[in-house]
Amino acid sequence: MIVVHHNPDCGTSRNVLNIIEKSGDPYQVIEYLKEGWTRPQLVALFAAADLTPRTALRTTRSPAAELGLLDDAISDDALISAMLAHPVLVNRPIVASPKGVRLCRPSETVLDLLDHLPAGPLYKEDGEMILNEKGARVG
Repeated sequence: MIVVHHNPDCGTSRNVLNIIEKSGDPYQVIEYLKEGWTRPQLVALFAAADLTPRTALRTTRSPAAELGLLDDAISDDALISAMLAHPVLVNRPIVASPKGVRLCRPSETVLDLLDHLPAGPLYKEDGEMILNEKGARVG
């Protein structure tokens, strides 16, 4: 089962979910802005995806700057605490599958986590083709 930590307001997140849906692989969506995070959940996801709290921090269209989180001196623990209080600070989408866990930015990163590639053509949210009509990767 694939688990998608999803923000429906994010074009990349919507595109990743669309790719997963078209693959036919079973999946579950977690709208983390509604459900929030737990510390163990974030720590485990970051470790599995080989991310640090700093590399997982969403710095654009988030309150990261206003909260003073862009300073490199801010500890990982402080970043995680901020992410728990403000779930939007976590970059998205994070996808977990039996093949691994990844921050799927750019959206075609999700292809490596799927058991079945969807039929093409498929496009990124900006219109760039990622799978052609024969289902072959482009780029």
